[in-house]
Amino acid sequence: MRHKDPELMKQIRTYIGEFYAARDRTPSTTEIAARFGIARSTAQNYLVAMNRNGMVSYEGGKLSVEHMEKIRTQRTGAPLVGSVPCGELTFEEENVECVMTLPAEIFGNGPFYLLHASGDSMEDEGIEDGDLVVVKRETDPKKGDLVIAMDAENRNTLKKYGGISRKNKKAMLLYCNQAVYGDKVIYVDSLACQGIVSHVIKKK
Repeated sequence: MRHKDPELMKQIRTYIGEFYAARDRTPSTTEIAARFGIARSTAQNYLVAMNRNGMVSYEGGKLSVEHMEKIRTQRTGAPLVGSVPCGELTFEEENVECVMTLPAEIFGNGPFYLLHASGDSMEDEGIEDGDLVVVKRETDPKKGDLVIAMDAENRNTLKKYGGISRKNKKAMLLYCNQAVYGDKVIYVDSLACQGIVSHVIKKK
């Protein structure tokens, strides 16, 4: 068997855990292949290799649910509270749709909440329209963090925090879709961080 990329193995394992957390089942080989843009046979070969080194349990062509017992037993609740625009600042009201449970082994310790991503301005960071973003409730972002930002008028957006501008002393919220928006930046006088994105659960 050809050498397998260790980083891709880790990404596949994380995807399996996130998929299982969101849907209470493991993804099919076809779904894994589609997620990572690889052939189904390649995805299957990766699962075989990952089974051999203990990263997953893959026997008889199936990912074993038994391997996910840690994910079942160590979970934290996270409310799904609507959507957040990946674009201009807009008004959004929190609306709890449901409460999901997230495995601590994959997501770490909260508290968390979840939002539907809306728009295309964060695609360079792997966040597409319709994805679920897992947000840790933190209020002190560091430069480079992906944040749920709210300004003084209670308008929010999902952007990369660019720190404080030396030119105008305002907080910078960066677009992350170079092909569409170039170097577009939102400047806000007063920034309140509603949380920092820790994971993305893909819609597909």
